[in-house]
Amino acid sequence: MLEWVADPQIWIGFLTLVALEIVLGIDNIIFISILAGKLPPEQRDRARVLGLAAALISRLLLLLGLSWVVRLTDPLFAVFGHDISGRDLILLLGGLFLLAKSVTEIGHSMEGPHGKDGRKAAAASFTSVIVQIMVLDVVFSLDSVITAVGMVDELGVMVAAVVVAVLVMLFASGPISRFVDRHPTIKMLALAFLVLIGVMLVAEGLGQHIPKGYIYFAMAFSVIVELLNIRMRGRHARQRALEEETEEGTPATEDPASKMK
Repeated sequence: MLEWVADPQIWIGFLTLVALEIVLGIDNIIFISILAGKLPPEQRDRARVLGLAAALISRLLLLLGLSWVVRLTDPLFAVFGHDISGRDLILLLGGLFLLAKSVTEIGHSMEGPHGKDGRKAAAASFTSVIVQIMVLDVVFSLDSVITAVGMVDELGVMVAAVVVAVLVMLFASGPISRFVDRHPTIKMLALAFLVLIGVMLVAEGLGQHIPKGYIYFAMAFSVIVELLNIRMRGRHARQRALEEETEEGTPATEDPASKMK
């Protein structure tokens, strides 16, 4: 056992796998953040922790059932000459669920806190949010585990990498969630990312591979542009506030004797 622990190649694979698991978990964090944001403030942190704990458990269970995961790639039936496997079905259904959920959330965001009839929208229940998170966790975990199996041979390395990646995601999810809640444009951008990821999952389920590097590059570029916009809007807001304070203070500094002349 100590032989592979002392092997530098194992550690390189471990660090690479941790980095990939964190990158692959970005969409999971975004989804959890948006769903948790629908809960009352006192329940959001607990929902994020439970959601990521469910993600960790699902990944570990899939790793322990590697033989079952490998069989998921075997064809079950064919549609129009295209073989459909268990993995394809999971990705297809998960992608459709993510698309439906993202489009629905975009509609709610466009309507604002009040619906079309003017009444305040009801807060989501804690149980329904956790169930939705767990459903998507299975899809995201499947992708994550298949990546891990393709990179590392040692089960212990896979488990350690998944645990470390989820712990990093757990610490990052709080600041990310609060940042998304404070900036509606970032939330809309995050929902658009989830639509893209849903389309990618559906395409993967239909046998059309889309390199994730393109998706993540587009996401990173869009976030950078929006962060620059947020900074610019903040600077303009501070400048307008300073100008208003200056204008309000001008009459008080005038000499009353000068007005009587």
